[in-house]
Amino acid sequence: MSRVLLIGGHGKVALLAAPLMVADGHDVTSVVRNPDHVADVEATGATAAVVDVESADTERLTELVRGSDVVVWSAGAGGGNPARTYAVDRDAAIRSMDAAAAAGVSRYVMVSYFGAGPDHGVPQDNPFHAYADAKTAADAYLEGTDLDWTILRPSTLTLDAATGHIEAGDGVTASRVSRDNVAHVIRSVVSHPETTSRRVIAFNDGRSPIDEVVGSA
Repeated sequence: MSRVLLIGGHGKVALLAAPLMVADGHDVTSVVRNPDHVADVEATGATAAVVDVESADTERLTELVRGSDVVVWSAGAGGGNPARTYAVDRDAAIRSMDAAAAAGVSRYVMVSYFGAGPDHGVPQDNPFHAYADAKTAADAYLEGTDLDWTILRPSTLTLDAATGHIEAGDGVTASRVSRDNVAHVIRSVVSHPETTSRRVIAFNDGRSPIDEVVGSA
Protein backbone atom coordinates (compact mmCIF):
# COMPACT_ATOMS: atom_id res chain seq x y z
CA MET A 1 0.00 0.00 0.00
CA SER A 2 1.27 3.48 -0.87
CA ARG A 3 0.40 6.85 0.57
CA VAL A 4 -0.64 8.84 -2.49
CA LEU A 5 -0.88 12.63 -2.61
CA LEU A 6 -3.14 13.56 -5.53
CA ILE A 7 -2.81 17.25 -6.39
CA GLY A 8 -5.75 18.63 -8.34
CA GLY A 9 -8.14 16.31 -6.58
CA HIS A 10 -11.38 17.81 -7.89
CA GLY A 11 -10.43 17.53 -11.55
CA LYS A 12 -12.43 15.16 -13.73
CA VAL A 13 -9.53 12.71 -14.09
CA ALA A 14 -8.58 12.87 -10.41
CA LEU A 15 -12.14 12.17 -9.25
CA LEU A 16 -12.06 9.02 -11.39
CA ALA A 17 -8.55 7.99 -10.33
CA ALA A 18 -8.96 8.39 -6.57
CA PRO A 19 -11.52 5.62 -6.03
CA LEU A 20 -9.49 3.25 -8.20
CA MET A 21 -6.41 3.78 -6.06
CA VAL A 22 -8.45 3.53 -2.87
CA ALA A 23 -9.87 0.22 -4.12
CA ASP A 24 -6.29 -0.99 -4.65
CA GLY A 25 -5.63 -0.37 -0.96
CA HIS A 26 -3.71 2.88 -1.27
CA ASP A 27 -4.13 5.69 1.23
CA VAL A 28 -5.10 8.63 -0.98
CA THR A 29 -5.08 12.29 0.01
CA SER A 30 -6.67 14.55 -2.62
CA VAL A 31 -5.64 18.20 -2.61
CA VAL A 32 -8.29 20.78 -3.53
CA ARG A 33 -8.31 24.57 -3.55
CA ASN A 34 -12.00 25.09 -2.81
CA PRO A 35 -13.41 23.91 0.56
CA ASP A 36 -16.74 23.37 -1.21
CA HIS A 37 -15.14 20.43 -3.05
CA VAL A 38 -14.22 18.46 0.07
CA ALA A 39 -17.42 16.40 0.06
CA ASP A 40 -16.94 15.37 -3.58
CA VAL A 41 -13.40 14.25 -2.86
CA GLU A 42 -14.30 12.36 0.29
CA ALA A 43 -17.04 10.55 -1.61
CA THR A 44 -14.25 8.85 -3.60
CA GLY A 45 -12.82 7.36 -0.41
CA ALA A 46 -9.89 9.77 -0.35
CA THR A 47 -9.00 12.18 2.42
CA ALA A 48 -9.33 15.83 1.43
CA ALA A 49 -6.64 18.46 2.02
CA VAL A 50 -7.52 22.08 1.28
CA VAL A 51 -4.46 23.90 -0.07
CA ASP A 52 -4.23 26.48 -2.85
CA VAL A 53 -1.15 25.20 -4.66
CA GLU A 54 -1.07 28.30 -6.86
CA SER A 55 -0.25 30.51 -3.88
CA ALA A 56 1.49 27.98 -1.62
CA ASP A 57 5.25 28.40 -1.41
CA THR A 58 7.73 25.53 -1.53
CA GLU A 59 7.90 25.31 2.25
CA ARG A 60 4.12 24.92 2.53
CA LEU A 61 4.09 22.34 -0.24
CA THR A 62 6.91 20.44 1.46
CA GLU A 63 4.75 20.17 4.57
CA LEU A 64 1.88 18.95 2.40
CA VAL A 65 3.97 16.33 0.61
CA ARG A 66 5.86 15.03 3.64
CA GLY A 67 4.97 11.47 4.60
CA SER A 68 3.70 10.51 1.13
CA ASP A 69 5.14 7.71 -0.98
CA VAL A 70 4.12 9.15 -4.33
CA VAL A 71 2.92 12.54 -5.58
CA VAL A 72 0.51 12.60 -8.53
CA TRP A 73 0.16 16.00 -10.21
CA SER A 74 -3.22 16.26 -11.95
CA ALA A 75 -3.83 19.97 -11.32
CA GLY A 76 -4.30 22.63 -13.95
CA ALA A 77 -5.53 26.18 -14.34
CA GLY A 78 -8.11 25.09 -16.89
CA GLY A 79 -6.96 27.39 -19.67
CA GLY A 80 -8.30 30.77 -20.67
CA ASN A 81 -5.91 32.82 -18.58
CA PRO A 82 -2.25 32.62 -19.63
CA ALA A 83 -0.96 34.14 -16.38
CA ARG A 84 -2.80 31.57 -14.26
CA THR A 85 -1.79 28.78 -16.63
CA TYR A 86 1.88 29.58 -16.09
CA ALA A 87 1.32 30.09 -12.36
CA VAL A 88 -0.29 26.66 -11.89
CA ASP A 89 0.80 24.36 -14.71
CA ARG A 90 4.43 25.49 -14.64
CA ASP A 91 5.38 27.37 -11.49
CA ALA A 92 3.29 25.55 -8.89
CA ALA A 93 4.10 22.20 -10.50
CA ILE A 94 7.82 22.96 -10.28
CA ARG A 95 7.47 24.03 -6.64
CA SER A 96 5.75 20.72 -5.90
CA MET A 97 8.69 18.84 -7.44
CA ASP A 98 11.12 20.80 -5.28
CA ALA A 99 8.87 20.07 -2.30
CA ALA A 100 8.89 16.35 -3.04
CA ALA A 101 12.68 16.38 -3.18
CA ALA A 102 12.91 18.38 0.05
CA ALA A 103 10.50 16.02 1.81
CA GLY A 104 12.33 12.92 0.65
CA VAL A 105 9.42 11.72 -1.48
CA SER A 106 11.08 10.20 -4.53
CA ARG A 107 8.14 9.08 -6.68
CA TYR A 108 6.40 11.72 -8.77
CA VAL A 109 3.78 11.19 -11.47
CA MET A 110 3.03 14.09 -13.80
CA VAL A 111 -0.14 14.18 -15.89
CA SER A 112 0.92 16.17 -18.94
CA TYR A 113 -0.45 16.04 -22.50
CA PHE A 114 0.38 14.32 -25.79
CA GLY A 115 2.68 16.64 -27.74
CA ALA A 116 4.37 18.44 -24.84
CA GLY A 117 7.98 19.22 -25.61
CA PRO A 118 10.16 21.90 -27.19
CA ASP A 119 8.73 20.96 -30.60
CA HIS A 120 5.07 21.23 -29.50
CA GLY A 121 4.51 23.55 -32.47
CA VAL A 122 1.71 25.64 -30.94
CA PRO A 123 2.12 29.24 -32.21
CA GLN A 124 2.21 32.08 -29.71
CA ASP A 125 -1.03 33.58 -30.99
CA ASN A 126 -2.88 30.32 -30.32
CA PRO A 127 -4.85 30.30 -27.03
CA PHE A 128 -3.38 26.84 -26.31
CA HIS A 129 0.20 28.16 -26.43
CA ALA A 130 0.47 29.06 -22.74
CA TYR A 131 -0.65 25.58 -21.70
CA ALA A 132 1.69 23.85 -24.15
CA ASP A 133 4.58 26.04 -23.07
CA ALA A 134 3.87 25.63 -19.34
CA LYS A 135 3.54 21.85 -19.53
CA THR A 136 6.68 21.60 -21.64
CA ALA A 137 8.63 23.59 -19.05
CA ALA A 138 7.27 21.53 -16.14
CA ASP A 139 8.03 18.24 -17.87
CA ALA A 140 11.57 19.35 -18.71
CA TYR A 141 12.20 20.45 -15.13
CA LEU A 142 10.92 17.11 -13.82
CA GLU A 143 13.15 15.16 -16.17
CA GLY A 144 16.12 17.12 -14.84
CA THR A 145 15.45 16.22 -11.21
CA ASP A 146 16.67 13.21 -9.27
CA LEU A 147 13.08 12.17 -8.60
CA ASP A 148 11.77 8.76 -9.60
CA TRP A 149 9.40 10.31 -12.13
CA THR A 150 6.79 9.16 -14.63
CA ILE A 151 5.30 11.55 -17.19
CA LEU A 152 1.90 10.65 -18.62
CA ARG A 153 0.91 12.26 -21.91
CA PRO A 154 -2.69 11.46 -22.79
CA SER A 155 -4.20 12.62 -26.08
CA THR A 156 -7.32 14.77 -26.41
CA LEU A 157 -9.62 13.83 -23.55
CA THR A 158 -13.14 12.48 -23.98
CA LEU A 159 -15.98 11.62 -21.61
CA ASP A 160 -16.24 8.04 -22.88
CA ALA A 161 -16.31 5.17 -20.40
CA ALA A 162 -13.07 3.35 -19.71
CA THR A 163 -12.23 0.44 -21.98
CA GLY A 164 -9.17 -0.59 -19.98
CA HIS A 165 -7.17 -0.60 -23.22
CA ILE A 166 -4.76 1.95 -24.69
CA GLU A 167 -2.02 2.27 -27.31
CA ALA A 168 1.42 3.71 -26.61
CA GLY A 169 4.98 3.49 -27.82
CA ASP A 170 6.86 4.10 -31.05
CA GLY A 171 4.76 5.22 -33.99
CA VAL A 172 1.73 6.24 -31.93
CA THR A 173 0.41 9.67 -32.90
CA ALA A 174 -1.99 11.91 -31.00
CA SER A 175 -5.64 10.92 -31.16
CA ARG A 176 -8.20 10.63 -28.34
CA VAL A 177 -8.42 8.95 -24.95
CA SER A 178 -11.14 8.83 -22.34
CA ARG A 179 -10.57 10.53 -19.01
CA ASP A 180 -11.66 7.27 -17.44
CA ASN A 181 -8.83 5.41 -19.19
CA VAL A 182 -6.37 8.10 -18.04
CA ALA A 183 -7.55 7.47 -14.48
CA HIS A 184 -6.87 3.76 -14.93
CA VAL A 185 -3.40 4.54 -16.28
CA ILE A 186 -2.65 6.63 -13.18
CA ARG A 187 -3.83 3.78 -10.99
CA SER A 188 -1.66 1.32 -12.89
CA VAL A 189 1.44 3.54 -12.73
CA VAL A 190 1.09 3.91 -8.97
CA SER A 191 0.92 0.12 -8.73
CA HIS A 192 3.89 -0.51 -11.06
CA PRO A 193 6.85 1.49 -9.71
CA GLU A 194 9.27 -1.11 -11.02
CA THR A 195 8.43 -0.48 -14.69
CA THR A 196 7.55 3.22 -14.74
CA SER A 197 10.63 4.90 -13.27
CA ARG A 198 11.89 7.80 -15.42
CA ARG A 199 9.52 6.87 -18.21
CA VAL A 200 7.34 8.98 -20.52
CA ILE A 201 4.10 7.30 -21.58
CA ALA A 202 2.19 9.01 -24.41
CA PHE A 203 -1.05 7.21 -25.15
CA ASN A 204 -4.48 7.04 -26.79
CA ASP A 205 -7.42 4.72 -26.45
CA GLY A 206 -6.34 1.46 -28.06
CA ARG A 207 -6.36 -2.33 -27.92
CA SER A 208 -3.65 -3.20 -25.41
CA PRO A 209 -4.58 -3.79 -21.74
CA ILE A 210 -3.45 -0.85 -19.61
CA ASP A 211 -1.59 -3.00 -17.09
CA GLU A 212 0.23 -4.70 -19.96
CA VAL A 213 1.41 -1.38 -21.41
CA VAL A 214 2.33 0.14 -18.05
CA GLY A 215 3.89 -3.07 -16.76
CA SER A 216 6.20 -3.45 -19.76
CA ALA A 217 9.64 -2.10 -18.94
